[in-house]
Amino acid sequence: MKLTTVLRKMTFACALCASLNSPWALAGDVLSTPAMKTELAPSTLLVDVAKAGDRLVAVGQRGHIIYSDDQGGSWTQSNSPVSTLLTSLYFVDAKQGWAVGHGAVVLHTEDGGVNWSKQFDGFAANEMVIAQAQKRVANLKEQLETAPEEEASDLEYQLEDANFALEDAMADAEVGPGKPLLDVWFKNAQEGFVVGAYGFFFHTEDGGVSWTNWAPRLENTERFHLNAIAQITGGAMFIVGEAGYVFRSTDFGATWETLESPYDGSLFGVSGNGNVNEVFVFGLRGHLFYSQDSGSTWERVGVDVEESLIGAAVGENGRMTVVGNSGVMLLSQNFGEDFKVHPQPDRQGLLGAAFLSSDQLLLVGEGGVNVLKSISKLN
Repeated sequence: MKLTTVLRKMTFACALCASLNSPWALAGDVLSTPAMKTELAPSTLLVDVAKAGDRLVAVGQRGHIIYSDDQGGSWTQSNSPVSTLLTSLYFVDAKQGWAVGHGAVVLHTEDGGVNWSKQFDGFAANEMVIAQAQKRVANLKEQLETAPEEEASDLEYQLEDANFALEDAMADAEVGPGKPLLDVWFKNAQEGFVVGAYGFFFHTEDGGVSWTNWAPRLENTERFHLNAIAQITGGAMFIVGEAGYVFRSTDFGATWETLESPYDGSLFGVSGNGNVNEVFVFGLRGHLFYSQDSGSTWERVGVDVEESLIGAAVGENGRMTVVGNSGVMLLSQNFGEDFKVHPQPDRQGLLGAAFLSSDQLLLVGEGGVNVLKSISKLN
């Protein structure tokens, strides 16, 4: 697997890609050491932000999780059980939420983001993948013993591939829990999904108490990074990733099909716009694509930027933003029919956003949090 992609929401590409193989990323102690409390948390690297009812919650470096009950005016640091980089979070209501990050960690909150507990990590992920690979090898060997001659050749090929997968899984486990999870999405308080680097894809049906490896459900034998997962209005779900891969599910994630991609470079994000069956995907070098038929066909959205696009948010009355490297912010007032470019003056990377009202936007990124007011005047 080549480390050629800029992982979702990581504008500092070189540093992050290097960290995938760094001792820091592989160290198990960051998965068991609580985040240090610091007043600087709101002004340091934050990677994602989400709404928990009227509350805002953001996650970022060193396990930092912060929340605001006054529309981003002031922030309080949460109790986080890990000190690893957190990359994404998702709330199903004002209380129940999940966050994911490096070391394949999954955190859960039941009080709107004030207190968090660890549900899953890279140690458990590695064990699960190995067990599944061993079971597949054993099943194929059993089938091969009694298979007719005309079926033996195909089974031998499958067994060879399964053995390679098992060897890879065991090698990964020897390295440690170094693979990051990059996005999380929950259908309700019980069923959810997480995706990440090297094809990590896990599913839960009990609110994260237990997880199942669903990577075999995707046509991703090369284990390309899976950077984002989302559901759009109309029900279709999407996963996007490295090498332009786009997967779609129309049965709430039970089965997935590989779509013809509009781009062969890495895609870092996927977002609806509030309209039925309409979806945007975006990624490297300012590439932004739109579909009005749930990804069956695509068209390029013309935006005059070359910076990678990382995150998106949808507001009311057709407002939508896409943010990315070097402080790039694209803003639309008409459901993404067209965007205008509004680079932020500090040029620091933007990784996520949330609309606070019809005329206010909160941005998170390398410089922490920033609230923009009167955004209607920007256009």
